[in-house]
Amino acid sequence: MTVPSTAHEIRLASRPEGFPTPENFDLAEVPVPTPGAGQLLVRTLVMSVDPYMRGRMNDAKSYVAPYEVGKALEGGAVGEVVLSNAPGFAVGDTVLHGLGWREYAVVDAEQAAKVDPQRAPLGAYLGVLGMPGLTAYAGLVDVAGLKEGDVVFVSGAAGAVGQVAGQVAKLRGASRVIGSAGTDAKVEYLIDELGFDAAFNYKDAPVAEQLAAAAPDGVDVFFDNVGGDHLEAAIASFTLHGRAALCGSISGYNATESTRPPGPRNLGLAVGKRLTLRGFLVWDHAHLRDQFEREVTAWIAEGRLRYRETITEGGLAKAPEAFLGMLRGENTGKALVTF
Repeated sequence: MTVPSTAHEIRLASRPEGFPTPENFDLAEVPVPTPGAGQLLVRTLVMSVDPYMRGRMNDAKSYVAPYEVGKALEGGAVGEVVLSNAPGFAVGDTVLHGLGWREYAVVDAEQAAKVDPQRAPLGAYLGVLGMPGLTAYAGLVDVAGLKEGDVVFVSGAAGAVGQVAGQVAKLRGASRVIGSAGTDAKVEYLIDELGFDAAFNYKDAPVAEQLAAAAPDGVDVFFDNVGGDHLEAAIASFTLHGRAALCGSISGYNATESTRPPGPRNLGLAVGKRLTLRGFLVWDHAHLRDQFEREVTAWIAEGRLRYRETITEGGLAKAPEAFLGMLRGENTGKALVTF
């Protein structure tokens, strides 16, 4: 194929105060870069928008460096190799990499992983078979130590991570799985399509009340994507030696100092209940990848694990819109942008 001389990237125009706006993003035309030794030029086909990206828009110390104002954002993407200066990669290969938010990216070969478009749709490598899927799997298996018979609560259960976490819990022997979501349609999705035993709309009534009703005998494992009132509710409902895998706290991602939700007010219960509340990052559990891929791929093939994707078409220019919609909770399952 002919490689154009210029292409587009999305840059961080300014740091948001509270909820981001379209003005925080800038669509810039740039020269298409030339790959050096050991590098690939990759044309983006599909890119991911994820909650963690909101944190990188802030100028704050964290587990990953913040985005720089005036420079392109980054994130997971799958694309086609159009030029290769690296052994083992050929023009036409499809690869997963971390330089999304660009139409064309120069990627170091060691930062690219080949994926098979015949094995699964490309979006799956950014979702159920990618980082979100492994996050769900590792959080339950490694972090929370899921055991057969456990009662499991998943917050944000209709998102990219939550939809996998709830199903993995069931498939690995949980006796009861409960999920929270932000719309009645998502609650129906969790119960009718994904097989959750119970689910509730957290906007309908206090989370603690709804969780106590859904889990009258308590919760053994909590997979948390939300934080705030969901974490407080889980602490109240935990059985002795309950375990929480703390994956995210999206309830506070767009908060300012004046709107930040309070932390759990009942943390003292963790002492008497001998709770384990453990935060984690997916890349600390890379040793599980092969096991995860074997199990989840088989479950999908057997029709035992289902998933949804919310796809925004229209290419790079639509990426900010897709990102903001994801932060508003408009997606069910993985949020993707196709080119």
